[in-house]
Parts: sequence; structure tokens; C-alpha cells
Amino acid sequence: MALPLEGITVVSIEQAVAAPFATRQLADLGARVIKIERPHGGDFARHYDQTVHGLSSYFVWLNRSKQSLTLDLKRPEARAVLARLVARTDVLVHNLAPGADDRLGLGLLELRALHPRLITCAVSGYGTLGPYAKKKAYDMLIQAEVGLVSITGTPETPSRTGISVADIAAGMYAYSGVLTALFTRATTGLGTAIDVSLFDALGEWMGAPAYFTAYGGNEPGRNGAAHATIAPYELFVSGDDSEIYLAIQNDREWVRFCEVVLERPEITHDLRFATNTTRVQHRPILRAMIAEIFGTMPSAVLVDRLSAAGIAFARRNPVAGFLDHPQIVERDRWRTIGSPVGELRALLPPVQMDGVVPAMGAVPALGEHTEPILLELGFEQKTIDEWKKEQVI
Repeated sequence: MALPLEGITVVSIEQAVAAPFATRQLADLGARVIKIERPHGGDFARHYDQTVHGLSSYFVWLNRSKQSLTLDLKRPEARAVLARLVARTDVLVHNLAPGADDRLGLGLLELRALHPRLITCAVSGYGTLGPYAKKKAYDMLIQAEVGLVSITGTPETPSRTGISVADIAAGMYAYSGVLTALFTRATTGLGTAIDVSLFDALGEWMGAPAYFTAYGGNEPGRNGAAHATIAPYELFVSGDDSEIYLAIQNDREWVRFCEVVLERPEITHDLRFATNTTRVQHRPILRAMIAEIFGTMPSAVLVDRLSAAGIAFARRNPVAGFLDHPQIVERDRWRTIGSPVGELRALLPPVQMDGVVPAMGAVPALGEHTEPILLELGFEQKTIDEWKKEQVI
């Protein structure tokens, strides 16, 4: 069965995380993604670390199934190549610095006028307008600006999240935006311009704490692994020092928790804990009471009681534990992909479509596809050899 995006060509002038994350999703669905990189060093995410047999863990994660074309876009010859390539392209993605697209002759209005079916997607830090439009933006800085750092961590230590959530949020909105634009073009015949910023993307994810703050008068506190507005929803320790993460979602679960897990049905009549609101208000007392009871029980007993009561719980896994998690192993979620350093493991994409096997191609070496792409575009071998000498490519 053909992949859903087979026949779609995506050109992406990308680096770091957000735009590459979006285009990798497109590549896994069968789009031909041509990644334009600088001849010297390429995407700087190639050099974040060297932990994957000398490759960057970020780059391996974000760039499988793509083709790497090196172009020094400051050179007129390279811009001529890009113009010829864009004329054959369905989607152009970039996360260039503000104003850089115009300097490179990539003004979106001009491109759309030349190519009405073209879909353009610009990924930026703060958007193209407003007082922050020209500010440099990286994931941690966006987390700080939208208030996420203020509500993450412990009371003593504001913290960024352990993964690049601003980049990932923007990448996912760019991905879904491109899919929507492709669907629209199929019915109207016209492309469109998409504008996604890290600030807006993560700002959308801040919806619940924003409403809580705007209408409650106070922002959610930093509670470590505990939920700011639900209780009990946090870590407790069993009598044999096993960590149990507990999540009570409603009052019915609270009653079952008291009766089956704690074996203290009389607690359900305590007005301090009758509703989630009152449980949050009396969280220190609630936490101490549950911790004391849990501390008398071995983890095996706790797990049995939680399961019998239908209470959601988990144990803290290290990242290494996730790699061989039974939910991954039993469902055969690992695949093998190629790379410049040999075969590597890669997880299947999260969305499973009946009859569709994701592309999951190799991670490209820098400039690996430059020569064949230029030949495909009609450039002569002599010209290509000259450009190599002159470091245009």
C-alpha cells in the first residue's frame, strides 16, 4: 500500500528541533524531504552531542528518512539552485532567523505569486510581528517567557522540563498545519502560507494554568512530581522503599481508594477530603496521612490493592527502563534504520494507520544527496564539480 504522502516533495531549510521534528513526521509518511544544510557543519544539531556512535542523539531522532543537500545560500549560485528546486516543490518549510528569508529571496508573498500551489511554513520563535519578533528564541527561553518554568520544579527550584517541549509543540503544529494545507489544496488547487511560533505553540499548552491564574487569582504552585490542582496525584513510598506514583481523578475513585487501598472507609466522611478542592486545600495533611499508611505496607500489597480498586498508578522508570518497557517489547515497537555509522534502533511513529508501514529511512550524512539532486535538477557534472571546489556546496 502506498504511503499517504508519497509523491509529495518537501524542501526544508531547517536546523535544531522544531522544523526538523515537523518534517520528520512528513518523511515517515512517505513525503520526500530534502533538507538543506550549510556546507560547513550543516545543521548545528548534528553537533549537540556524539553519543550515538559519534552522531548526535538529537539529530538521529529528528532526521531519519530525509535527503541532505548542502548549499551556501549566501551565494547566488546556491540561491539559483534553490529557486529551481522550489519550482518542483509542494511544501517549503524553514526556521530561518527573522528577515533571513527575504534576504535569501524567499519572501513568502513573492514565492506564492510565482507558485500558487506552493505551501509555505515558517517556524519562528515569537512570530513575524510584535515587539519580540526579532528576538532570538530557544526552547528554554520560550518555557521561561510563557510561564512554564514558573510552575515547574519544586517550591525552591523553578525548572525547565526535561525535554524540548516548546520545540516539539511548534513542530507538531507545523506538521498538522502542513497536512491541513495539503488537504485544502487537494480541493481548491491553491497553496497557502503557514506561520507557527514556539511562543504561540507552547502558549496554547499553557491553557489550563492560564485559566487557573486568570480566574483564580493565583498561579499554580511548583509541586515537584505532584499535580498543582489535583490531590492525591503524586509520589508516595511503600514500606520497602518502592516509589508509587498515584493519580486520583474524581471523588468516586477517592472513596474506593480509602475503602480498598487504605482500608480506612471512615476517611471518606472527613470533610477536609470530601472533594478534590478540599483535598488540595489540605494537601499537606492528606499527604502525611497517606504516606504514613503506605509506609506500613510492602509494594506488592500496595500494587494488589491499587489494582483491585481500579486506581491509576505507576512506578518511576529510568530512561533505560523505558527502552525495554514491556509495552514496547510486547508490541514490537522497535525498528532498525540506517545511518552513516551503521544500523540504529528507532521507535515506530506514535500514529498507527491500518495498512501503512512508515518509511523510517536512513539518517543522512551531511551532503549525502547533493550531487544526485543537482543532477536531477539538470545541472551538469562540470558545474557541480566547480561548485564543490568553490564551496558553494
